[in-house]
Amino acid sequence: MSDFEKLTPSAPAGRFDGIERNYDVDEVARLRGSVQLTHTLAERGANKLWELLKSEDYINALGALSGNQAVQMAKAGLKAIYLSGWQVAGDSNISAQTYPDQSLYPANSGPELAKRINNALTRADQIEFAEGNVERDYFLPIIADAEAGFGGPLNCYEIMKAYIEAGAAGVHFEDQLASEKKCGHLGGKVLIPTKAHERNLNAARLAADVAGVATVLVARTD
Repeated sequence: MSDFEKLTPSAPAGRFDGIERNYDVDEVARLRGSVQLTHTLAERGANKLWELLKSEDYINALGALSGNQAVQMAKAGLKAIYLSGWQVAGDSNISAQTYPDQSLYPANSGPELAKRINNALTRADQIEFAEGNVERDYFLPIIADAEAGFGGPLNCYEIMKAYIEAGAAGVHFEDQLASEKKCGHLGGKVLIPTKAHERNLNAARLAADVAGVATVLVARTD
């Protein structure tokens, strides 16, 4: 068992094999503070997503605009839920605006949607449990879009932390310049250097290590 696995005891054996970091376990322990908070939904979801990635050829997932949509996805038999940045931009942001896919919405809009989704899934589970008729696992892992991190490494740390607190299982970051972000299907995108993207990803992984969650971190390139 690696030192980082000891810091995240809920992580499956070998979960961090091959994962490199630009910090050590002592730095993680120092940043945790005197009380280690737990993030049950994020923890369960991350481990569930990891097992799906290892056991399935692919994972069907649809973008959920609301908690109710996520509940219907669970009832339909999907195994995961996607939280799309362009959907947040177009409708589900806390500014109540309709934006193009350019990261114009407040950065905490995505985590707030993740929280609403998990609240809805929790309520659906409570209803079935109270009725003595638990037919399915409502707690599907959420894969969330963190865009280009809304800034540099510190911003990536904070958005990852917020998604974990909201119960997300996986989070992806793209290598666009955050201030020039545009939809990945469009031309004229401005990319950051590979080393800069690595710093952002390391900051996001640090947030997960501090939280004690083996969040699935996806490095996306545009």
